[in-house]
Amino acid sequence: MGLIAMSERDLQRIEVLSKVTAGRMTMVSAAHVLDLSERQVRRVLQRMRTDGAASIRHKAIGRPSNNRISDGVRDYAVTLVRECYEAYGELVQIDGSDHRWFEDRGDPCSLLVFIDDATGKLMLLRFVRSESAFSYFEALALYLREHGAPIAFYSDKHSVFRVAKKDAKGGQAMTQFGRALCELNIEILCANSSQAKGRVERMNRTLQDRLVKALRLAGVDNMTAGNAFLSSFMSRYNTRFSVVPARSDDLHRPLNLAPDRLTEILCKREQRYVGTQLTFSFERKRIMLKETEVTRGLVGRYVETYAYADGRLDVRWKGYSLPYTVFDKDQRVTHAAITENKRLGDILAYVKERQDQQVPPVVKTNSEKIGYQSRGRKPGRKTEEGALAAGRRGVRRRSIVLKLKPKGCAPPAPI
Repeated sequence: MGLIAMSERDLQRIEVLSKVTAGRMTMVSAAHVLDLSERQVRRVLQRMRTDGAASIRHKAIGRPSNNRISDGVRDYAVTLVRECYEAYGELVQIDGSDHRWFEDRGDPCSLLVFIDDATGKLMLLRFVRSESAFSYFEALALYLREHGAPIAFYSDKHSVFRVAKKDAKGGQAMTQFGRALCELNIEILCANSSQAKGRVERMNRTLQDRLVKALRLAGVDNMTAGNAFLSSFMSRYNTRFSVVPARSDDLHRPLNLAPDRLTEILCKREQRYVGTQLTFSFERKRIMLKETEVTRGLVGRYVETYAYADGRLDVRWKGYSLPYTVFDKDQRVTHAAITENKRLGDILAYVKERQDQQVPPVVKTNSEKIGYQSRGRKPGRKTEEGALAAGRRGVRRRSIVLKLKPKGCAPPAPI
């Protein structure tokens, strides 16, 4: 009999079942280790006893898959890829890698990686605190200014790129980053597996080796110095390892936008409903629109908020910026906060009055919670009911004594 190729799973099953056969492991323990039911373990064990260890192998090994793509479809797809795709700037893979990039010299952080799919060229590297919409907005702005707009980005299903909830109502089922790419006419594709975006995944592992060593030799220990160092690192890396694309075209498009317009696109934009007091909630704060000719007609309508990375907030209605004031829900109103503003003073005075009228909560005992009512009796104090009970006990005691006294016995003479 020749050599038989087996997978790691099959070898583990043979080892565990051999222990069961030798009496060194119970059937229940084997089922737990193999993640099978006890019934299935008995079946596999019986098959191994009858046909030997080779029977553990899957029956479909060496056979073509029933779900395989036909050869004609596969050849047609390969031909399309070779003739119509694989140009520089056509597809850029993006991902974030959490790692201790500065080892013990600094805090851990994330590295945003932009790599061209056709050439393997590092397009952008950026150290950030974490993967968020604002961090990707910042990196995207740098990419657009340096290279232009690519045809498409290829990413994983991180919440920055894809809406996780199927029944999401706001934003037309689109994330803030996806909305920005849509306005810039850049397509976003989300991979269904890590293997699908294998180029950027392999690059992450390479950078966790090469870049960490380069940062160590350069003595870099923080994100600011690290971002300044990345430009020279990318230049050296691309010179050595980037390849020539299948097509010589550069599909990056120039960014014909004013700087202010790009800032308005790369921000968080949401819609908020304006209440009867010209107020709406935003991130645990109460935004109060100042009463003007424009804002008087906004009750019951939606305004658009523009939240920027530097903390600025702009409220707009049909492109017109609206004046507003902010009231933090978590803060307390004092008399010093009562301003002379007509609307704001009334609102703050009302809130202050309500806070002063608040009564401290009454804390009930366990007896009060279950409805127990005290009768007012104290320990050791006799009540009328207790006295009657004591009298009855005394009468009974005297009757018992009289019954035990012998007949004809005269009472004892006085001394």
